[in-house]
Formats: sequence, structure tokens, C-alpha cells
Amino acid sequence: GPVAAVVRELRCVCLSTTPGVHPKMVTNLQVIAAGPQCSKVEVVASLKNGKEVCLDPEAPLIKKIVQKILDGYLPL
Repeated sequence: GPVAAVVRELRCVCLSTTPGVHPKMVTNLQVIAAGPQCSKVEVVASLKNGKEVCLDPEAPLIKKIVQKILDGYLPL
């Protein structure tokens, strides 16, 4: 059978980032750690209108959010 069908393509997900997304518009935030597929951390936000946009992980607000997520993450 298929071995890990969830493996992403080996490339960055985000080609560009969208500045100034209002936090209230965000329904879900996915942080993709840097790895063999991409040399940078990527932040993908799902919006209330159904769109997905990439946020700049270097933006101060995004850094804070990402840090909160990472601080709350406990490896099994």
C-alpha cells in the first residue's frame, strides 16, 4: 500500500506572504517547521472566507503567535 500519503511535495508551501491579515479573520493557523522540504518556517492561515494565505513568520505579531504555539507544544 501507499507509504505515508501525507508527505508533502518537497518544496515550500508559501511562495509569497500576505501582510496585514486581521487576527479576527483567521480560523486556523498552521505552522510548518523548516525542514528538508523548505529552509524557512512557514505560517499558513485559514480565513473565515475559506481562503488560505501565508503569513510572514518574521512579522512581530506572527512571531508572537508562533512562539505561543511552540511554547504550548509538548512532544509526546
